[in-house]
Amino acid sequence: MNPGELLKILNVAEKLKCNTRHCYTSSGRHESVAEHCWRTALMAMLLESEFPQADMNRVIKMILIHDLGEAFTGDIPCFNKTSKDETNESNVLDDWVKTFPEPEQKQWLELYAEMNALETQEAKIYKALDKMEAVIQHDESDISTWIPLEYELQFKYGLENVQFSDYMKNLKTEIDKITKSKIEKGK
Repeated sequence: MNPGELLKILNVAEKLKCNTRHCYTSSGRHESVAEHCWRTALMAMLLESEFPQADMNRVIKMILIHDLGEAFTGDIPCFNKTSKDETNESNVLDDWVKTFPEPEQKQWLELYAEMNALETQEAKIYKALDKMEAVIQHDESDISTWIPLEYELQFKYGLENVQFSDYMKNLKTEIDKITKSKIEKGK
C-alpha cells in the first residue's frame, strides 16, 4: 500500500478516537469507539490459550475493523439503532472499503462477510467479546450514568453470543455477578 493510501485510511480511522459511545469510563468521561475496540482486541489476545483452535490474529483483525462504519455515522446505542441505521452504516462502510487498493480491499470485504455470517469460531469469538467488553465497561462506569433500561440490558446483552463456548458462558456469568453487585450497591 502506498503511503498516501495508508494515510487516507488512517485519517478516517482516527475519527474513532473522537467519536464517543453511550458508555462512560470509570473516570467519568464518555468512552471513545477506539477505546472500546482496543480493549476488545486486548481481551482476544489474553484469551488465545482458551481458544487454541482459533486464529486469534484473525479475531483481532475483526475487532479492529468492526466499528469503522461509526467513523462515518457515529455510535448509535444498540437500544436506539434501527435496521435503517444498520443498513446505512453497512453501505457507507462498504463504499469506503471498495476504494481500498488490493489486496486490502479483498481482505477487508472477506473479513466483514465472515463477521456478518457469524459461522466461524473466529467470528463468534469476535462478536462475543465485542458484547462482553461493552457490559464490562458499563459495570466499570458509575451507576449514575446508567439509564433505566440498562439495568435489565446488562444481563441480556450478548447472552446469545456467548452460547457457543463454555468459557464465554462462564465469562458472562462472572460479569453478571459484578453487575448484580453493582446494582445492589447502587440502590
